[in-house]
Amino acid sequence: MARPGYSVVVPTVGRPALDRVLEPLLDATEDAPEAVVVVDDRPPGAAAGAAVTARPGVRVLRSGGRGPAAARDVGWRAVGSEWVVFLDDDVVPPADWTVRLAADLADLPDHVAGSQGTIEVPPPEGRRPTDAEHATLGLAGAAWITADMAYRRSVLALVGGFDRRFRRAYREDTDIALRVLDAGYGLVRGERVTVHPLRDPGPLHSLRSQAGNADDVLMRRLHGPHWRERVGEPRGRFRRHALTTAALAGAAAAAARAAAGRSGWGPAAALGGLWSALTAEFAWHRVARGPRTPGETAAMAATSALIPPLACYHRAAGEWRHRGARPHRDRPVKAVLFDRDGTLVHDVPYNGDPSEVRPVAGARAALDLVRAAGLPLGVVSNQSGIARGLITRDQVDAVNARVEELLGPFDTWRVCAHGDADGCACRKPRPGLILDAAADLGVAPEECVVIGDIGADVDAARAAGARSVLVPTPRTRPQETAAAPATAPDLRTAVRRALRGAAA
Repeated sequence: MARPGYSVVVPTVGRPALDRVLEPLLDATEDAPEAVVVVDDRPPGAAAGAAVTARPGVRVLRSGGRGPAAARDVGWRAVGSEWVVFLDDDVVPPADWTVRLAADLADLPDHVAGSQGTIEVPPPEGRRPTDAEHATLGLAGAAWITADMAYRRSVLALVGGFDRRFRRAYREDTDIALRVLDAGYGLVRGERVTVHPLRDPGPLHSLRSQAGNADDVLMRRLHGPHWRERVGEPRGRFRRHALTTAALAGAAAAAARAAAGRSGWGPAAALGGLWSALTAEFAWHRVARGPRTPGETAAMAATSALIPPLACYHRAAGEWRHRGARPHRDRPVKAVLFDRDGTLVHDVPYNGDPSEVRPVAGARAALDLVRAAGLPLGVVSNQSGIARGLITRDQVDAVNARVEELLGPFDTWRVCAHGDADGCACRKPRPGLILDAAADLGVAPEECVVIGDIGADVDAARAAGARSVLVPTPRTRPQETAAAPATAPDLRTAVRRALRGAAA
């Protein structure tokens, strides 16, 4: 059997279980992955969770705390393997997982774009699961979840990757699976098995999970009213929640009218009775399938009263937030951002002398292509010489002015004056310069292409959610070139590639 190449992408929020995920990948002696990428999705400066540091065989990227869809998107775009396998950071692949994965992927026909591993969730011993544990147990039968899911990289690119509007660990995997199916490809279940440990995130989990009602609105707008049927998921309880909430609101309104002497108490009593009956039914439905301990029963009673109005609130918020939602695709390019030294002009270390500015070959012509396309352009440049006391900000500004004299005007300049140890949010490979430049130009970071000559430029673009093109120079390390999602031999070619995604 032909064993295709694959890379593994693991988004994480710093769970201690991450090492258990990586162990069988790094210890594999047969059918090992071509690359293992861990995407740290904690917000910049977040202290929660274990430290995520690079180790031999693992590449660590950062996605800025924008949710699992963005983290997975950052991860798969950073690898070049034929297949990309997504694992969650709290699963436990067995020791022979790599061999069984390779067998699942071997000789799959071209029309099959994805292979899902079987997820096993061990039930609790000697008792019924709690309400929160039921949510984890449900993963065992879920379709196309990215706890263990392999996709052809070419198909991920075809459908535009993950939809970053899904900010929670919910529905983003179902959405991309449906888009792959809509593109005419098949998805299959493999023979490999991955264990997902049972966890109980506490009685408030049921309240926090109601935010998923907003994601369900987005799913309906993107995939139509029957999307649940396509993934074999039963209809939820939202209609009953809406009725329960309406009864509660009606009872409150009727009671207010009665208290003001404008009506009798009959309507308030009737609506209050309906609310009580619906709430009691919902609470018993949850209690009956659980361990029925006093603590669990009390938690179910309290949260069953709160869930219906909370579900309705999130549904209404989702209807407003996603009122104009359109099917996902890569956003058109609306701006191009350039690194300065080594990309637009020859690199003169810590240059503070405008007379030393020498544009690279074809720079003016490349920039004029962007201007002719009607797109704004900017410069994003690290200038740590300011922090080191080697040059002043006035000298940097004078050099930048000379660049504009030779290459034409730019719509924004963003300069980081900090050093490596300053811990700023702007110094590349952090995303601050790109985020600020995009804001200056009135575009989203996802609508920008960053063109640079080293890995820090690519990583900063990736962290900001922008696309990138690397133009290697003698100072570009081979591993940076290999890891770049797109490269070009010169600046003009890089611009042409960037403009292919521009809006018409």
